[in-house]
Order: sequence, then C-alpha cells, then structure tokens
Amino acid sequence: MAKYRKAFDENPYSYLEDNMFARDEDMLWRKVCAAAAEYVGGRPEEIALTSSTTMGLALIYNGLRLKPGQEILTTTHEFYPHHESMRLAADRWGATVRKIPLYESSLNFSADQAVARIRAAVRPHTRVVGVTWVHSNTGVRLPIAKIAAALKDLNRHRHESDRILLVVDGVHGFGVVDEDVAAMGCDFFSAGTHKWILGPHGTGIIWAKPENWALLQPTIPSLMASETTDAWREDRPPTGPTQAAWISPGGFFAYEHQWATIEAFKFHRQIGRKRIQDRIAELNGQIKQGLARMKHVTLHTPLAPELSAGIVCFDVHGYKPQDVVQILRDNGVIASATPYAVPHARLSAGIVNFPHDIDRALKIIRSLT
Repeated sequence: MAKYRKAFDENPYSYLEDNMFARDEDMLWRKVCAAAAEYVGGRPEEIALTSSTTMGLALIYNGLRLKPGQEILTTTHEFYPHHESMRLAADRWGATVRKIPLYESSLNFSADQAVARIRAAVRPHTRVVGVTWVHSNTGVRLPIAKIAAALKDLNRHRHESDRILLVVDGVHGFGVVDEDVAAMGCDFFSAGTHKWILGPHGTGIIWAKPENWALLQPTIPSLMASETTDAWREDRPPTGPTQAAWISPGGFFAYEHQWATIEAFKFHRQIGRKRIQDRIAELNGQIKQGLARMKHVTLHTPLAPELSAGIVCFDVHGYKPQDVVQILRDNGVIASATPYAVPHARLSAGIVNFPHDIDRALKIIRSLT
C-alpha cells in the first residue's frame, strides 16, 4: 500500500493513467484478478473486483433479473448484508425471500442434515439458494460442495431459465479453508479480501463462471470493461453477454488498496494454503477444547475441524457477551460480540497468533466462574 501510495503522491495523474487506462498489459487491476484467480483455482476473466463481501452480494442479487413470483431460498443464519441484499433485490424484481433453519444446535451441527433440509425446502419457483460458508454467529462451516451437488441433481429436471443458482457469502472461509472456490460448484461467490486473506481494507472479489456472469445486469458503471466504454463513445448499447469486468464497480477507489491485494495473495501462496488451514484449525481447536472443559461456558461452535473454520462462539454463564468482550479487552485479549439478535462472545485465532495467546484468553474466561 505504501509503495503504491508513494507513487500516486509523486505523480497522481500519470501513475493512475499508466496503470489503469493505458496499455492493456499494464493495467494493474488485471494482475489483481490474476492473483485472485490463481487462489480460487479459476481464470482471471472469472473475477470481478469489489470493495467488500457486502458490495459483491448486492451486485449479484440486484443484477439477477429475477421474475415476479420467483423466490430466493436462504437460511436463518445469514448476516445482515446477505439478508438485506436479498430483500432489496426481491422488492425490486417482485420476487420473495424464504428463510429456513439448518440446525437447532450449532454445537451438534450435521452437514448431511443441513444439505437434506435445503434440498427438501426447494420449490418449483425457487430460483436462488443463498448461503454462508462459515456462519459468523456460531462458527459453523457449511459443506458448500455437497449443497451444490444436491442442487445440481435437482437442476437436471429444470429448464436452464429456471435453474437453481447457488450464491455463497464466503468471507469467513476464504483464506482459511484449503479448498478451490472454483471447484466447489457454487454459481456466485462473494468475499472481502481484508479479513482472512489479510489484504487491505475496502477490497473484495466476486467469482463466477462466464455463463453465470451473463445472467447479471450491471448495477454500477465499470471502468474496467473496454466494451462498455467503447459502446458509450460510439453511442450504442454494449454487445455480447455480461462479463465479470462489467460488474466491477467504477469510480475512483483507493487503488493503492486494491492493487496491494496482489501481495496479499502472494503471501498466502508463499506460506501454503494447507499450512494456513492446519494452523488455524490447530489454534481454534485449542480454543474450543479449552472452552468445552469449562462448566460455566456454553460452546456454540462444532468441535470437529471440518465443521468449522476460524471462528469460535460461546457464552459465559452470568455474563452478557458484551461484558465478556470488555473483560477480555481490559486484559489485553481482543474478542467481539456477534452483532445478531441473539449475540454470543467470539474469539478468532489466525496465523498471527500463538498457543500462548490462546492460553491467556482461556485463563481469563476460566476466572469468570
């Protein structure tokens, strides 16, 4: 970020012009797309650049051209931006949103039962299924590939125009789980890159295959698509199907943030995705095992590493989650309270942490008997 910002400050016009609008091969946003594509196991032309998971979800749902009477099937476990993106799109297009629970006990979460519930809930007019890879209020990780396989089976009997589309809020699995997004089977995947990818604030991506990008109507004019700008200069509509670049929002972003995600993806590749997953599982496993042994604590996150990721949610008997968070912070431990109707305390260990950090947090929580 500092490198790009310094170059901007030294010559704002030329540096932006040279790296954003000049020769095609010099456009740095293409290198961002290439780095993201390598990480997800896809191709650069399958990547749109956004400012966040929220923006990505909004661009997907708002652009889907839903028909009146079609529905978005989702779960009761989504975070506000996902639910709200659905609601706004449904209001615009005359569609509906229906929510189902995938579990009653997150601690005893069953992946097979969650898939079965989604499959059973699909109706003839269901056009979209929207889910979150890792739930930020419980730490549950959904089996996206299995959900995609179930929907693919249902789609065998559907016309292409009524095919069930799987939209995934993937931010809390992206950068944690050693899995190729492009091979999971979802149709659209939105994630910020400022969390587990360790990139700058205000950055994110959407991944989709070309045939799915063609389903979207762009919402915000793009500066990354030559066809749309050429069409404007020639006073004609753009020709051809929508492409990922058409969906990337235009306007003047903090490009030093967006371009620096190249280094963030490179950092992950240098360490190794499998090593990162194993380390995060090890540290958060230490948290879960420690909390599970405390009689005054209710753990909400599954103990099995394949059913969770890097988020551990819990309650301490006799304390509000916000009070637990404050006590931890007063003792030098960063935690958060989940921003849901029923909140929980939340710890989240990443590759910047060490086992002694976990021991310190557990010692404080153990003292709250």
